[in-house]
Amino acid sequence: MVALNRAIAVGMAEGPEAGLEAISAIEDRQRLARYPFLPAAVAELELRAGRPERAAERLRAALRLARNPAEEALLLRKLVACSAAG
Repeated sequence: MVALNRAIAVGMAEGPEAGLEAISAIEDRQRLARYPFLPAAVAELELRAGRPERAAERLRAALRLARNPAEEALLLRKLVACSAAG
């Protein structure tokens, strides 16, 4: 999770492509396979990179992993906002 947070920070500081690269470089990313905020982070970076369709796809994946109604509501709001951006 620390590596994911670092990758998000890289994306904010150096741009979405750098953040996506940092996420791809996370060792043992399989440990985060069931964590809904991994695809949500990718979605945010894809949206910032101007790819709303890819962002929406990743948000739908995150929604399938949501662990409770609060996460589901948050991710659904992001998906609606992403669709409005596209």
